[in-house]
Amino acid sequence: QVQVVESGGGLVQPGGSLRLSCAVSGSINSINAMGWYRQAPGKRRELVARITSGGTTNYADSVKGRFTISRDNAKKTVALQMNTLKPEDTAVYYCHVEGVVRGQFVSRNYWGQGTQVTVSS
Repeated sequence: QVQVVESGGGLVQPGGSLRLSCAVSGSINSINAMGWYRQAPGKRRELVARITSGGTTNYADSVKGRFTISRDNAKKTVALQMNTLKPEDTAVYYCHVEGVVRGQFVSRNYWGQGTQVTVSS
């Protein structure tokens, strides 16, 4: 089994910063891409940022220049540094992992349980 656990959400004022972290454990053998998605009330889940095993990143236009994604391949972790937060960044943030479980050959998607980020004064 694969466990994906996020941490670091919370309440922050507009213009503030938060750092989200995600750790992967279990029987996963190799990890391809890792990323962060978010879902606000009444909206579809959307990609926020993604990073490949080689370090290539892509970001949603709405967060470019404010958010930075990073990963530690050895520790199987991914982080999202969020700066200059805006009320419209309020959402549940989900960690997403594309990886291959030991003994298998197909890459599958794994999700964390989500962490709430609220930007409000």
